[in-house]
Amino acid sequence: MQEESSDSVTARVGDGVALALQGGGAHGAYARGVLDRLLEQGLRIDRISGVSSGALIGAMLAQGMAYGGADGARAEMRRLWQRVGEAHRFNPFRASPLERWLWGWDIGSSLAWHGWETALRLFTPAVLNPFGHNPLRGLIADLLDVDALADPRAPRLTIAATDVETGRAELFGNREITVDTLLASTCLPFVFPAVRIGGRAYWDGGYAGNPPLAPLIDVPLPRERVLIRAQPARRAGVPTTPTEIINRLNEIACHNVLEAELAALPASIRVRSFAADAALTELPIASRFTAEHAFLGALFDAGRAAAAGGG
Repeated sequence: MQEESSDSVTARVGDGVALALQGGGAHGAYARGVLDRLLEQGLRIDRISGVSSGALIGAMLAQGMAYGGADGARAEMRRLWQRVGEAHRFNPFRASPLERWLWGWDIGSSLAWHGWETALRLFTPAVLNPFGHNPLRGLIADLLDVDALADPRAPRLTIAATDVETGRAELFGNREITVDTLLASTCLPFVFPAVRIGGRAYWDGGYAGNPPLAPLIDVPLPRERVLIRAQPARRAGVPTTPTEIINRLNEIACHNVLEAELAALPASIRVRSFAADAALTELPIASRFTAEHAFLGALFDAGRAAAAGGG
């Protein structure tokens, strides 16, 4: 665990915790593990900011807390990742037993992945996916409870998507969160066409804020701010394939957005940060697209261990 701080602010302070959840694809299972342990320890959350997989976790966390408190939140997050793991059975990039034995969690070495890399270099998402199919749509539609999010007992939730034309983060609150806003927050521009909401086009929220911190410093100030990362800050080695290069560029861009926001915080605003480097640095970048139950379970266990050890 680290503390990150950056001019003095004097304001009324509440007694809850503000939670910031990074995006990271399947690596979000690590963040779920951290949260599961913190909730077990009695963490009281009153506001959440999340993007991408962090937005999905934040939505499940908030709706679970509305009706069932900490136990309800843990159950809803578990339900999300169980469904993600079940959906992975139909993933065309799922490793065969031989590929799993040869390359572990690195689906980037599979024949299907190499074919996808080639297609991405030749065609745009609009050509590869003209109907905008997103396997998350049905999953989110089944899990999302908009009434629970609007319930006064739910923590204040903010998710972000990146406006394609302005490059700015568009923030959506509890009553604005729908299947489409969550799809916008998780929209990878090299894989899916932009998600349109109210005449605007949106990509993954991590490009504009990973996650945005402004919603977490409103008055009354929270007692504490907790940042759970789902991306490594550093990654050894130089990527060589086009997809690895693009993925690493995405990691760097999203990481630097967050670091800029942390550096701009007043010195009195302190953030307790749970880093993900120990769990994620050695994993191949392509593992963000691996959602096998065993892999998600290993990340979940690593997150719980990190939280038990203080970060």
